[in-house]
Amino acid sequence: MIGSEINLQECRAKFGDQHLYRVAKIHSEAEQFFRLETIIFDFRMSETLNEIGIYQNFAGIVFFDLSKNSLEQLVNSTETKAAFFGFCGLHTFLNREILEVSLSRKTDLEKLEEVCRKLNTKFAVVKAQVGLLTARVICMIINEAYFAIQENIASREDIDLAMKLGTNYPFGPFEWCEKIGVGNVYELLNAVYESTKDERYKVCELLEEEAGHFTQGRKGAKNP
Repeated sequence: MIGSEINLQECRAKFGDQHLYRVAKIHSEAEQFFRLETIIFDFRMSETLNEIGIYQNFAGIVFFDLSKNSLEQLVNSTETKAAFFGFCGLHTFLNREILEVSLSRKTDLEKLEEVCRKLNTKFAVVKAQVGLLTARVICMIINEAYFAIQENIASREDIDLAMKLGTNYPFGPFEWCEKIGVGNVYELLNAVYESTKDERYKVCELLEEEAGHFTQGRKGAKNP
């Protein structure tokens, strides 16, 4: 697992303690653990795209966190024997009953079935896009909740309560945002908007401000 101690804890919570876990905070520390049977969950590649060459001679399984990039952006220029898959590594989206996964090659579906059996998890193949499926939907709901606050429609507490009672969601939008991290929500939405130009993903100014990315040029702009 390439990432933080928190990422390691989530992997353990999702896949159990029957596996041998190794954690590397950076890619250069990870190579010593590479074996043919190694399954890698890489939470860091989107931060260091120039490190993709580390997998050039690796023939195992690699899952990339797609909360900031699409799978194509990460691996399109890499020739390797490894099987590359995408998952969403944002907090609360890994440790779920069904693991959302994307493929870089359709021919790797059999390998995915095999590795998910080893990890004892159900999985669903979704489009290899930024945020995959569930995280995009949740972050879009969070964004709409910020618009509601910005327009003084309701309080944060009332919106959270209404979503939990009305939709049976485990968390309200602002509770979920706090768990994910407002900066991570911003980065996912912004990455999706930049790749699609779909107005549904245009980041609310209030959310952008709270994430610390508010730009002077957007002040005074009319909300969509």
